[in-house]
This record gives sequence, C-alpha cells and structure tokens, in this order.
Amino acid sequence: MPVEPPSTSVTSGPLEVRRAGILLHVTSLPSAYGAGDLGPAARRFVDFLEAAGCTVWQMLPLGPTHHVDRSPYNAVSAMAGNPELVSVECLVERDLLDETHLDDLRSGSLTPADARLVAAERFLGGHGGQERAAFERWCVDNRSWLDDYVEFVALREHLDHAPWPTWKPGLRDREPEDVAAALAPLADRLAVLRFEQWVFAEQWQELREYAHARGVLLFGDLPIFVSHDSADVWASRELFRLDAGGQPTTVTGVPPDYFSAEGQRWNNPHYDWEEMARDGYRWWRDRVAGQRRLFDLVRIDHFRGFEAAWHVPADAPSAKSGAWEKSPGAEVLAALVETSGPGTLVAEDLGVITPEVDALRRRFGLPGMKVLQFAFDGDPDNSYLPAHHEQLSVVYTGTHDNDTTLGWWAEQSAEERRNVVAELLDPTEPMPWAMVRLTMASTATLAVVPAQDLLGLGSESRMNTPGTPTGNWSWQAFADDFDAPLAARLRELVEEHDRLV
Repeated sequence: MPVEPPSTSVTSGPLEVRRAGILLHVTSLPSAYGAGDLGPAARRFVDFLEAAGCTVWQMLPLGPTHHVDRSPYNAVSAMAGNPELVSVECLVERDLLDETHLDDLRSGSLTPADARLVAAERFLGGHGGQERAAFERWCVDNRSWLDDYVEFVALREHLDHAPWPTWKPGLRDREPEDVAAALAPLADRLAVLRFEQWVFAEQWQELREYAHARGVLLFGDLPIFVSHDSADVWASRELFRLDAGGQPTTVTGVPPDYFSAEGQRWNNPHYDWEEMARDGYRWWRDRVAGQRRLFDLVRIDHFRGFEAAWHVPADAPSAKSGAWEKSPGAEVLAALVETSGPGTLVAEDLGVITPEVDALRRRFGLPGMKVLQFAFDGDPDNSYLPAHHEQLSVVYTGTHDNDTTLGWWAEQSAEERRNVVAELLDPTEPMPWAMVRLTMASTATLAVVPAQDLLGLGSESRMNTPGTPTGNWSWQAFADDFDAPLAARLRELVEEHDRLV
C-alpha cells in the first residue's frame, strides 16, 4: 500500500463537521435498580444531550465484565453485550416482568440477574409469542460468536468461574465430545444466555434509533486486546500466542509512563499476527463490524499496539522488563478501515507515541486524541497544548483514566497552575468550566467532556485509576444531575464555539 501524505483534517464520516459530546458510561446512568442500563434513564440522557446541543454520546466498552474487577476493558467476550445493561423497566414494558418485580428490585429482595432469569423463563416458556421467531432467527444470524459465548459462560459458571486453562484438558482444548457431554445438562442455561444477548441487542437498537431521531451519534470503545479468560481466546486459541496449556507466552502492558512508574501489566495474551493474516484478518473484520452495528464512531483503545506492542515475559514481576515488538499495523488497519467505513474510527494515541505510530494513524486518516490535563508541563512544544491541536483530533478535558478536572486541579503545583491560567480563555472562570470552555474552543473536530466535569465533581467521582485493582468503574450519577439549567449552560458554550450541528 503506497504511503499517503499526512492528513490533518477530517474528510469524510460523522466528524466532517465540528461536534460536541459527553463521555458517560452506561453503568454511570442513574438507576433505582443497581447500575445504569439501556432503559428510560438512557433515553433521558439522550434528551439532555439534544437540549445541550451535544451530538455525540461517548461510552466505554459494552462487553460482559468479569465479576472480580468489573472492568469494561477485561470482557468475557469481545462480541457479546453486557447483560447487566439490560433494562428491567423495558422488560416490564414487554410484559416479561411485573411492576411487583420492580418493587422487589428496589427493596433488594430480588437481584437484577434474578429478574432477567424470570423474564427469560417467561419468554422461553411461551410469553414470547410472535417474537419467538425473531429471537430464533437472531440466534442463527449471530451464531458465529453467540455459540462460543454461551458455551463458554455456561461451562465457566458450572466450573465455579475457574479460568479456562485450568479446566480438564478435554474442555480446555474444546474436544467436541467432552464439550457436548458437559453442556448436555446445561441446555436451559444456554437458552437463558441466548435470550439475554437478544434482549440486549433489541434494547440497544431501540436506544440507538431514539438517539438518531434526536441527532445524537453513539461513540464506542474497542479495546485492542482481549481478556485471556474469555470466550474469544478459548474458542480461537490458534490466533493467540499461547503455550500447550493455554497460557500466554508473553502478556500485554506498557512501560513506565504518566500513570505508573512501574509500567502497567495488563496480562492479555498477544496476537499471533501471522496466523491472523492467513484469512485476511477475518477475526478483526468480524469484531469491528460488530462494533459498527452498535456505534456510529469507534475508538480503538491503545492504537499504538498496531505499530508495536509491549511484550512482558509471562513470569516477569512487573511491566518494566518488557520490550517493544512490531505489529503488522498497515495490513490490519487496512482491513479495519475497509470494514468499518471511512471516517468512523478514532485512534487512542496517548502514551509513548513514536513518529511511526503517528504516521500510521495519519496514513489511514484516523483522528487522534488530545487531553488537556497533559498539556501544562511548561514545554512549549507539548502536543496537547491548544496551539498544537489539529482538526484531525478529538479533544478532552480528561478521559475515564484521568482524575476529574477538579481533582486534577487540586493537585497542581503553583507553577503548573500558572501554566494552565496562561492558556485559559477566561482566567477568572472557576474550574472545571474554564477547562470545559478551553476544550470547546479547540480546533479539534470533536470536543468531549466527561460528565463528572460538567457536574463539577472531585476525585471521589473518578471512574478509573490505572494500575489499581479496586475502587474503579463504580461512579454513578443522580437522577436530577442532568437538568435543564446545565443543558442551557453547556449549549451556550457549544454554540459559541461553532459545535452546534
């Protein structure tokens, strides 16, 4: 593929025009029934976005999480939806639950998982009616990933959630007779798991149509790596660098950086790129196609891993002892862009970014990211400073991995604060809105503000602290947070900086 000249502007797709958006994961929506979900609160947030003049809702990955860390970046499946995002209120609307079930959920006498089970049993027991044919057709249409997912989850539950490399060899290695024998008594559970995925897909499609009708695009997040203990790796071992027992030979991570002096060890297995190339990267094509069925825009997390990835020996005590190893960036990205469509992918290009990584991103016309919290170290050449932003960018006050702007501001030294104030459009404006205004004023085609910054929240509301295993992913908004005065205040900034579509 010939090298094209560097691109600095967006020439096609949803980001041809200036837009504003809000970063809020679905689980952070307010709810009386546990974590946020795809129901009425999600639709009310779309209404808030419309009122605020924001045409992009960015969220984190939607896959089913592991119960230990709850991280959306460590999913049980790269293709499935998280059943915990299924709205119980929407199940009542479909007569698969009763109002009394909602009362039980509010009182804590019924869990959301139990409520989904009740709904599944009703549907599969005959309440499905004419929808049963649509459900069965959907299962057939999605069997390429659905069968692997439900079989993996059912077996994993049956084996007390033990990681798949510890299963007896016949199940670990997916010997057909062993798997069939183990699944035979789990037929009812397999049906429930399929129902949960279908309901997720149905509710998501309803939400997406609701958003589109109000001019709101949905912006998703695709982690470059997948969890070792996942349906993807169990079902496609040949695509990953594993030993005979299914364990990684090297694991993913990053060297020491802004977030950690020891580096970060993520423990995902690395890809066998040579094997993936044999069928034209079909696994990647299927994966990005699945994301595009959900989202209008997709962020590729840890984009630099397509140029070179940090390989940490499996027995190393920390990520510091890793080394960079080249990846087939142009080949796999050509497949991704062709499948996803022009102007629909965004590169998360934070961290150790070399000229080669930047050239790869520009070659395929992918917007990168600018995070203002990284801009004020006193270096006039800092690429995150507003003066160095390009249209081919998405700008943030901070991301889900950063502290909130108020929390960040509280930790800045006097010199760092002077650096910040020197860049503000209105030095007298209080934080965090001074940074929100600076974000909106950027030349970047899309400006995104985390919901916590709009709400003026401190460090206690931070979404994630990289390198820490607990206390993450749990922040949740209150029911009255996204009100009309806040929408009006934000809309004024959006319009002032020509982001009102």
